[in-house]
Amino acid sequence: MDHKESLNTAQQTVALDTKYNTFRPLPNQHRMLYLRRRNQLLQENAKYCDDVTIRQFYLQQRSLVLASKYGPLDKRSNKSNNSRRSSTRHSNHQSMESLPLSDNHLTTKSPRGRGPLMRSGLVPTKSADASRALAGDSSLAEHYAFCGMHHIFDKHKDAVTIVQFSHDDKTRLACASRDGTLTVFSLVSEPPSLAATLRGHTRAVNDFDWSVANDFIVSASSDGTCRLWDPTNGSCLRVITDSPGARTLSCKFHPTNNNLLALGNSKAQVRLFNVSTGMAVKNGSGKAAGGVLCLAFEPTGAELWAGDSKGSIFSYILDKITWKLQRIKRLVVSQGSMVTSISYRTWVNREARDPSLLVSCADSTLRLFRLLPNKDIYLKRKFSVAHSTQPVKSAFCPLMSFLQGACVVSGGEDGGVHFFDVDSGAIVNELQGHSSPVLSVAWTYDESLLASCDIDGTVIVWKRGGKT
Repeated sequence: MDHKESLNTAQQTVALDTKYNTFRPLPNQHRMLYLRRRNQLLQENAKYCDDVTIRQFYLQQRSLVLASKYGPLDKRSNKSNNSRRSSTRHSNHQSMESLPLSDNHLTTKSPRGRGPLMRSGLVPTKSADASRALAGDSSLAEHYAFCGMHHIFDKHKDAVTIVQFSHDDKTRLACASRDGTLTVFSLVSEPPSLAATLRGHTRAVNDFDWSVANDFIVSASSDGTCRLWDPTNGSCLRVITDSPGARTLSCKFHPTNNNLLALGNSKAQVRLFNVSTGMAVKNGSGKAAGGVLCLAFEPTGAELWAGDSKGSIFSYILDKITWKLQRIKRLVVSQGSMVTSISYRTWVNREARDPSLLVSCADSTLRLFRLLPNKDIYLKRKFSVAHSTQPVKSAFCPLMSFLQGACVVSGGEDGGVHFFDVDSGAIVNELQGHSSPVLSVAWTYDESLLASCDIDGTVIVWKRGGKT
């Protein structure tokens, strides 16, 4: 038996403990400490490469003991799912509400002649059937089943505010913290290891982004600066100073020109910077109503979306010749409740072709908007998420276009990681492992791993069932 097989058995054991963890009569923080210690001991013991038959026998016996003590998982899951479906039906009855119109008269009403499409959100197509066949024709619940924790990181002394895997690469995970540092972990080794620590910010790191080729990381900090890093060795390559007296709250590389950088700050400003020179772009600035907490580019970079601390989202267009930034839309999502996350998706799946925005708002909701061809914006679905004070973030699931329907995932202040079916509004899955509010979630491009982080500084990498 080799070291890899021993680690695999250890991960299966932690996965089993994770599944039963919510049923243990312990405070949340004690459950997390238990899982963390179990993971540490199993990983350490795996180095000795014991006889695999002994480990597998232990795993089988532990499964029987836990089932005897807490009951079979399938029965508990069915009971839990029935309760969730009941509560979901009640909440979804109110999900298609109208929103306040903005100063540029965006509409949330269904366009003429598209009633049935807008209600269901899906139109069956041969392309969709073919995609589902490639994905094994599995249901969302089956597809987003997890076999437990791949690893737990606890290198930060304060809250980890955001996690991101490198683009099209599942071997590197970066994390940013309120302790002023960023870390880059390598997932190639067993167990995963710390590859680099990025030090230089003097206050909390609020946001960061990978460049398209993963050769740079840019970070935004409350110290009023943005820093450009080499993620391989942790060296700082450039410091960009934002507006005097402002806290830099968000940052995003332009998707087709990584020499262009968008920053959002506490003075309600969206500003474009030239990465090579560190200088602000002339006429490359726009205003929001409050502090700009999140940014998202449309894939070509022609349009930039921003969410602010006063509950509004804004759209800006970029002139590709002059890089002039011009505000064209504003929508009040929830007056006075901060918008903490915004994600753009060109199309949800093969049956729903309109671009979409996923918006996390601190009024305990996660909203999915559809951007229609006539430039109207339409509220397709609203989900209930524990979210009122923390910068909770959400994400589209990368492979949802290949499945029946579509799925999104969000953190929550209840310590859970929540999965939702965007067509039915149902809860697909919930991951329980954190003992404090979950602030951010991130997928690998192939959905084999999901990362989540919390206010205590813990990062969990989850392994999806059936994936390596």
